[in-house]
Amino acid sequence: MRAKLIWKENLQFAAEADGHTVLMDAKPPVGRGTAQTPKQLLLAALCGCTAMDVASLLRKQRQKVKSFEVTAEASIRTGNPAVFTAIDLSFRIEGAVDPALASEATRLSQTRFCAISAMLSRAVPIRYEVLVNGASAGRGEAQFA
Repeated sequence: MRAKLIWKENLQFAAEADGHTVLMDAKPPVGRGTAQTPKQLLLAALCGCTAMDVASLLRKQRQKVKSFEVTAEASIRTGNPAVFTAIDLSFRIEGAVDPALASEATRLSQTRFCAISAMLSRAVPIRYEVLVNGASAGRGEAQFA
């Protein structure tokens, strides 16, 4: 795996990997706020990794997902470096989905499959909740061996 970072202007950078580009910038007054910050991209990567796991597992179980959203909210320590101190994930799934299967798919993602969660959970606790059609289907914490 390889990625490259290219300076564009001011504090805007373009990250390139396999022909795909993602912009990042710092917030004003340091940057211009024209793109997500590196910390925001890290949270987005976590959401993407675990969402792909859960969606794949639900598809294998022939669940009829109408909509699916994963939100990550991080607490950040003030000072330098301003690092994450906790991450809370919320999985919101709508459709003809068995809540027990959704909860189990999320548990598997957060204990066996999601590489981003496995790496981050070594530094910061990652908690999650699963909501299916607005009702709680489960909660837990990322725990990798």
